[in-house]
Amino acid sequence: MAVDATSKFSGFTPQRDDELSEAAKVAADSVLAVKESENVLIISNPEVNVYSISLAMYDAVIERDAKPILMVQPFKTQLDFAEKAVIEAIKSNPDICISLSAEKLGKDAGAIKNHYKVGEKEYDHVFDYLYREKKMRAFWSPSVTIEMFKETVPIDYARLRTECAELKEILDKSISVHVSSDKGTDITIGTMNRKAEADDGDFRSPGKGGNLPAGEVYMSPELNSSNGTIVFDGSISLPVGDLVIKEPVVATVKDNFVTELEGGEEAERLEEALTSGRDNALGFVKDGKLSPTEGDEYAKNARNLGELGIGLNRKAKIVGNMLEDEKVFSTCHIAIGANYDDDAKAVIHLDGLIKLPTITAKYRDGTEVPIMESGKLAY
Repeated sequence: MAVDATSKFSGFTPQRDDELSEAAKVAADSVLAVKESENVLIISNPEVNVYSISLAMYDAVIERDAKPILMVQPFKTQLDFAEKAVIEAIKSNPDICISLSAEKLGKDAGAIKNHYKVGEKEYDHVFDYLYREKKMRAFWSPSVTIEMFKETVPIDYARLRTECAELKEILDKSISVHVSSDKGTDITIGTMNRKAEADDGDFRSPGKGGNLPAGEVYMSPELNSSNGTIVFDGSISLPVGDLVIKEPVVATVKDNFVTELEGGEEAERLEEALTSGRDNALGFVKDGKLSPTEGDEYAKNARNLGELGIGLNRKAKIVGNMLEDEKVFSTCHIAIGANYDDDAKAVIHLDGLIKLPTITAKYRDGTEVPIMESGKLAY
């Protein structure tokens, strides 16, 4: 979804309707379990979709006798920094933080330069630090639309949570995952000592969070572990906007890094995006936001495999918006760039969708467990 970075409130009228209000109530009750007197920070942009949803969430929080604060900042992309006031508001450590951005929340300039450190873990954004260290709960919905929110948020969360839990258990036990498809995907991804995360819509306690729409299980590949070929044939995300793929994008992967891209216009644009991820990291060094060593790490990881995710939301459709696309049942996605274990940092994280995959997990004892066969759940 392309958005004008100079958009103003004068350019649109927020939409209000019963379906949107009901979806917001589902988010407040079934997903977040908002409680009386809780502090809820909502961050948005002056764009009709996300701002309208923000107002609906504000009203739903008020109805539960909680205390919402709505902040609106200018439009941000993957390569931009969040406003200082927004970062300071997150630092106030609300009980719940909701990010409803037309593209992205924006990077944390201070944390990129001086990471939050907890034991061996490091975080380059205060949002990630507070959420992952179980100090708040959250959901984030970059590029969400009104129709998407209305269609994919009111779902059967009991069923989703069961399927996510079963899939997470399989992935947590695995040492590798093999993904193939009839279009030519054939890649083995190492998962040794990695833990999967379930975006199951259960964000009811501190440390819980994910996307809305929810509906995927995902994990960071083991470093230097993945080899093979990926054929993206669904959609692909870029620093600004997403593309439905017309000509498949073929990515060659060696030791976790994309070494070559083939295809048409989509492949060219993805190559440009990976180059921008590298160049922006090196630009941060010149601006004093990263040390030379960190800059080299961020630049290198612009081509790193950062995620394997499997979609489980039965109401989601491929629409050219990765927030929904990556949740589509019968698909999986593999991201290039930063990972979720924060040991492969980058300034980009670009998801690519694979339709109707066959996915098999391998355990330490050699047991192979089928997860999906041509897009159908097999566990």
